[in-house]
Amino acid sequence: GRPVRAWRAQKRHLSLISTGDKSAVASRGRWSVAGSVVWRWKDWIDRRFMRKFTDLPRMRPPAKPPIDKALAKGIAGAAGQNPTDRQALRALSSIAMRCGGCGAKVGGTVLSRVVGRLQADAQPALAHPHVLIGLDAPDDAAVLSVPPGKALVQSVDYFRAFIDDAFLFGRIAANHALGDLYAMGAEPRSALAIATVPYGPERIVEDQLYQLMSGALAALNEGNIALVGGHSSEGAELAFGLAANGLGDPNRLLKKGGMRRGDKLILTKPLGTGTLLAAAMRGKAKGRWTSAALDTMALSNAKAAAILRSHAATACTDVTGFGLLGHLVEMTRASQTDAVLHTAEVPLLPGAAACVQQGIFSSLQPQNTRLRRAIIDTGFNRATPIYALLFDPQTAGGLLATVPPDHATPCAQALRESGYPEAAVIGEVVSSAGEGGPIRLE
Repeated sequence: GRPVRAWRAQKRHLSLISTGDKSAVASRGRWSVAGSVVWRWKDWIDRRFMRKFTDLPRMRPPAKPPIDKALAKGIAGAAGQNPTDRQALRALSSIAMRCGGCGAKVGGTVLSRVVGRLQADAQPALAHPHVLIGLDAPDDAAVLSVPPGKALVQSVDYFRAFIDDAFLFGRIAANHALGDLYAMGAEPRSALAIATVPYGPERIVEDQLYQLMSGALAALNEGNIALVGGHSSEGAELAFGLAANGLGDPNRLLKKGGMRRGDKLILTKPLGTGTLLAAAMRGKAKGRWTSAALDTMALSNAKAAAILRSHAATACTDVTGFGLLGHLVEMTRASQTDAVLHTAEVPLLPGAAACVQQGIFSSLQPQNTRLRRAIIDTGFNRATPIYALLFDPQTAGGLLATVPPDHATPCAQALRESGYPEAAVIGEVVSSAGEGGPIRLE
C-alpha cells in the first residue's frame, strides 16, 4: 500500500568472486582485495542467503472452518450462554487444521449408526435381489448381477446444497442424478452415494447424514433402486450426489441424436429453478415461488420417461445445467436437424419471469448465454423474460423429448394426468438449413 519508488541501478557495486582454494576477490569501483578472508566473507553471505530456502519458517495454520454456534446449541441451553455450550464450541474451534485425503472421511462409528438407523426404517432401497454384495456386507465394493442382453448405463452427479433442509436436498439431488438414466430410457437399478457433511459434533454430523440419506432413499425407493454403498467426508458445506447405474436394451436406448424432421418437442417440467434459487439466496423470492420450485425439483422423472417411451419417443435428454436452449442445441447437432421453439408454450415456474425482470440470474447464466449464437435472428424480442429463461440452468429439471406428430397431443395429456401438470408441446423439428444457428424462436 505504499507509493512505488523508482529503481536506479548502482553505478558502482560490490562483487565477490570465488577463485577456488577457499580464496576470493572483492572489488568495488577501483578498489579490490583478495584472500581467504574475502572467501569467508562471501561464504557467510551465501550461506545466509541459502538458509532462506532451507530453514523455512513455520507455516501459519489455515483459517479455521467457520463454526456455527448453533452446532453447540441444545447440549445444555443457548449456545455460548452455558458452560457446556462454551465447552462444545471450544472443542470445535480448537481443530486448527482439518485433514485431507482419507483423514477427511466421516468416522466409521457414525456411518455404522446411520446405516443401522436406515435399516431399522426398513428402507426397500437397502435390499434388492439383484444385489449380490451390498451394504449388508463388509466388503470393499458392491457386486450386482447383470441380466444377459442388457447394457450397463452409468452416470454421476454431485452438487452443493442450496437449502437448509437436508432431507429435501437429498431427495432433490438424487432425482437430479437419476435424470440422465431416465432420459436415455434406461432402468436405474443401483446407486452409490457421495456425501459431504459440514464439520461439527459427532451427533450433529450423524443426524445430518441420516436426514440426507433418508431423503435420497425416498427418491430411490420411488424407482425401486438399490443403494449399494458410497463415500462420505467432512467439508465446509453440505453436498450430495449419486453415481447411478441402470440397465437398458442397447437397441432401444434413447439418445440425443434421434430427432427426425416433423417430430414434436415436449417438455415435462417448467423452467426457472436457476433464477428462483438465486433469488431465494438474496431474500428476493416469495415463499410460494420457492415452494413451487422445490416441489418441481422433488418430482421424479421416472413416470415421465415411461410415458415418453410408450408414445414412441425418438430422442430425449434431461434439462439441467446448460438450460433448455443448451440441451436442445446438443440434440440438434447430434441429429443434424434444426428446431423451432414456440416460446409462448414453454412452461415457466411461478415468479421466474419476475425474478428475471429484476435482473436476478444464476451464476451459470452468463456462460449459458454464450449459446445465443445458436439462435437464428428472426427479429424475436430478446428483452422478454422467456428469452433469458431459455438459458436458465435447471436443477432436477424435466425431460426434453421428441415424439412423432400424431403422438404429441396424447403424450402431453398423459403426462399432465400423471403428475406433470405443466407438460407441454413446445415446438417441432425441421430440416437443417445448413447455415446460421439451428434454433428458431417464434
